[in-house]
Amino acid sequence: MRTLARTRVDLAAFLLAHRQRLSPVDVGLPSGGRRRTPGLRREEVAALAGVGLTWYTWLEQGRDIGVSAAFLDNLARVLKLDAAERRHLFLLAHERPPAEPGKTWCVLPPLVRRLMHDLPHPAFVLNLRWDVLGFNALADQLFNFGSHTPERRNLLWLLFTDSVLREQLYDWDEQAPQMLSGFRRDFARAPQDADIHELVSELERVSPEFKVWWRRHDVHAPSAGMRKLTIDGKIELFEHTSLTIDEDRHLRLVVYAKLAEPSVDLQAPSGYQQAE
Repeated sequence: MRTLARTRVDLAAFLLAHRQRLSPVDVGLPSGGRRRTPGLRREEVAALAGVGLTWYTWLEQGRDIGVSAAFLDNLARVLKLDAAERRHLFLLAHERPPAEPGKTWCVLPPLVRRLMHDLPHPAFVLNLRWDVLGFNALADQLFNFGSHTPERRNLLWLLFTDSVLREQLYDWDEQAPQMLSGFRRDFARAPQDADIHELVSELERVSPEFKVWWRRHDVHAPSAGMRKLTIDGKIELFEHTSLTIDEDRHLRLVVYAKLAEPSVDLQAPSGYQQAE
């Protein structure tokens, strides 16, 4: 188990190691000739990070002092830490990872694409904006993603503008608000992303239902994972789940599995069920 004392020792060693890796030239300072020890001096790091020398010295010595997220971001910039190193710095200093802003621009890893196509169930990949970045043949058969241009291949857009999908969702008036509440959680993770705001603004202009439901600010717990779809005049029940497929939680693989239960024939008399 990691103790606070051990964490402070690790933090001190981490800061010293990364300070020693940099030269004054790396951070825009004059070289100043030969130095007795490699790397930047403590006073240089402190000045560049905007804190006093004594305070930074205490931090590098592993003393129990509080630090702000803004300072840690400045320190990560001064020490030229990459994303993984910045996260490690926050864990050592704050005992928790930094708040990562959500992003909607993502690339689907080739391995994930291959695995998705190998699945025996309909599967597709969404980003935080709910753009459908990839889908297998079974998902295309189920949701007809391939008939839409890539820029309109967005699950939220199709949910409120595509009449075919609206008819396919058996109880659209119930399912659409639930799905929208799920999108709102993703929207909150990318508050600075212009693309996601543009999508919401456009949907408010073209869909009265979206405009009303969006302004209610409803946020519900994730759905139970069941969805009714109308397929060839029958109500089919699907179980669905989402799997995070990237470390930053910007991408997820959505998989639908058809339940082996009798389907309801919408063309048959009321109360009549026809087995598959």
